[in-house]
Amino acid sequence: MLPTELAPDPASPFPPVESARRVPNGLLARGGDLTPTRLVNAYRHGCFPWYSEGQPILWWSPDPRMVLFADRFHVSRSLRRFLRRCGWTLRADQRFAEVITACALTPRRGQDGTWILPEMARAYRRLHALGHAHCVEAYDTAGRLVGGVYGVAIGRMFYGESMFSHAENGSKVALLGLCRFMQRHGMPMLDCQMETPHLRSLGATPVPRTGFIRESRVLCDLQGPAGNWGAAFGTIPASALLPSAPDGTVRTTQTDLP
Repeated sequence: MLPTELAPDPASPFPPVESARRVPNGLLARGGDLTPTRLVNAYRHGCFPWYSEGQPILWWSPDPRMVLFADRFHVSRSLRRFLRRCGWTLRADQRFAEVITACALTPRRGQDGTWILPEMARAYRRLHALGHAHCVEAYDTAGRLVGGVYGVAIGRMFYGESMFSHAENGSKVALLGLCRFMQRHGMPMLDCQMETPHLRSLGATPVPRTGFIRESRVLCDLQGPAGNWGAAFGTIPASALLPSAPDGTVRTTQTDLP
């Protein structure tokens, strides 16, 4: 049986997330479009698009949901050593198109091709132009883009989409920079969507979908940093991201899902 087909109106409600399939985990609906209205509607509802070339647009809301709390990013000993001698800098929202292209083109272990199809990239570039999608970029000492991460922010909630590395630790440093920015702006929770060993190693944890939905909807309704994040983020030396907590986490406050 095919999943529910979405109504033509991009503002129409999504099916209840409780109706998502268990196998494959989280498949909720199909069809619709990738307009800004539909995408923001989807994230607020707790789902996201993910599909391959030749498939209809598929919408997902897995249970459990992989979440990285911004104050619990785990900085390993090797990453701490790297940051101490690192001359990189970080900025935000300067080269969004390049970041999403790099995410689409970077080979990934166990994956053949990319889900960031041209129409998907165009959709998120539109969201970026409207101030909904953001990226954090890591630059080496020669000014080359060596890592990045992008996603969607609604209120004080951040929905991560993808990241890339063109140098060792590139994506980790960019993600850590994003977490530090989120902490400064009262954004406690970063949605990582699906569980992977790599995300677990960085401190992400699976949480029940019911708790994720409840907390994310509250955060979406709070006022967060608006528009382009470039000025608010500034230029940050990567060495300034070193954690103060002895266990390697970057911690100022702690938020738990019930």
